[in-house]
Amino acid sequence: MPRRRKRDLLIKGFSKLLKEDKVKIVAELMDKQVESMELMQSFWHSDHSVQKIFDEFSENTISNFYIPYGVAPNVVINGQNHLVPLVIEESSVVAAASSSAKFWSSRGGFIAEVVDIVKIGQVHFTWKGDKKKLFSVFDQVKARLREATKHITANMEKRGGGIIDFELKDMSDKIDNYYQIMVSFDTVDSMGANFINSCLEEFAVELKSFFATEDVFEGEEKECLIIMSILSNYTPDCLVKTWVECDFSELENIDESLTGEQFAEKFQLAVKVAELDEYRATTHNKGIFNGIDAVAIATGNDFRAIEAAGHTYAARDGSYKSLSKVELKDGRFKFILEVPIALGTVGGLTNLHPLAKHSIEMLGNPSAKELMMIVAVMGLANNFAAIRSLVTKGIQIGHMKMHLLNILNHFEATESEKDNAVEYFIEHKISFANVSEFITNQRKN
Repeated sequence: MPRRRKRDLLIKGFSKLLKEDKVKIVAELMDKQVESMELMQSFWHSDHSVQKIFDEFSENTISNFYIPYGVAPNVVINGQNHLVPLVIEESSVVAAASSSAKFWSSRGGFIAEVVDIVKIGQVHFTWKGDKKKLFSVFDQVKARLREATKHITANMEKRGGGIIDFELKDMSDKIDNYYQIMVSFDTVDSMGANFINSCLEEFAVELKSFFATEDVFEGEEKECLIIMSILSNYTPDCLVKTWVECDFSELENIDESLTGEQFAEKFQLAVKVAELDEYRATTHNKGIFNGIDAVAIATGNDFRAIEAAGHTYAARDGSYKSLSKVELKDGRFKFILEVPIALGTVGGLTNLHPLAKHSIEMLGNPSAKELMMIVAVMGLANNFAAIRSLVTKGIQIGHMKMHLLNILNHFEATESEKDNAVEYFIEHKISFANVSEFITNQRKN
């Protein structure tokens, strides 16, 4: 009963408490309070200055949550070899990426190109007036908005970026008197969220002033309601394309029951299913983001924004479908991924998180465009590995092989038991039940 009352008790001023006091409050909810406190504190970084950085990344930080940091070797992109960092807890993803990279390294590697790097922000507002009048003065609006943000855009312009263009959109057929100004930006090597949002908020202030002071407007036309000013994470024009290709003959021996051409045709069918069926497409694209997210996290980028854009892009034609596609022509197999990826290599966590900074250096300090290509390649690599398994031996053999140690750890297996299990399950099917039975028999003996 005391614990129940503690859970129901509202906590005032929690964010202002010392971290140690926050840990105590959380520990009081647990059955083993001392062990709970020790567990949370055991994941604190031994270097207090580093831990202080981690604490300041987010609100109410009480500990760190570890996720494995792995690497995929032999990732050849446009002729250059990379060792790519991946942060992910799913056991088979790094293995799949590494396997694909090795396979394609002897077949020309991955080819990648950045199609465009445009990012979008919007000022949403309502205004009652003659829309023809509004559109007629929009060139003046644009000039005022550029002038109002010169102090914000100056440094970005020195680096080759800044505001690209403005578009006035009449949305009053959907919501009464609703308009938006859609602004396109080039943020060069930064993700640019703070830069874009700062510009947009200045635009909102200047837009209200424009309506209020211009003589062309009268009466209620002199007022507008700013609904919100915010960037969009949908970036269909911040686009990267990557692909692999080879002759059918180079696909021989992937499966002993299929010729290279038969494998290519079956592979293409599997991708077509994901183009037609949203249930399959969802899992298909999730496999792509296994690779994309893992590199995004390793480099301190916002994987949630990247995923949101990717899924919206997958549904851009009105139905959700595969982000990758296959072309078979003149005896050649070509596997292609085109996906929007907005990220940065400067600013934010990429410079503050020690391992994110390390990841950027490991990749050779790439520009944002170069990192876009690396990230997309890892999405294609994981997609290839998954489909290759699905159309041949099935996905569970490789996945469960990688998952075996997780199951053994669940049973708190000793090192000797683990060694015996690894040897035993080379020839036997891996499942939770089978591993449980194996461990039970080991311990009986």
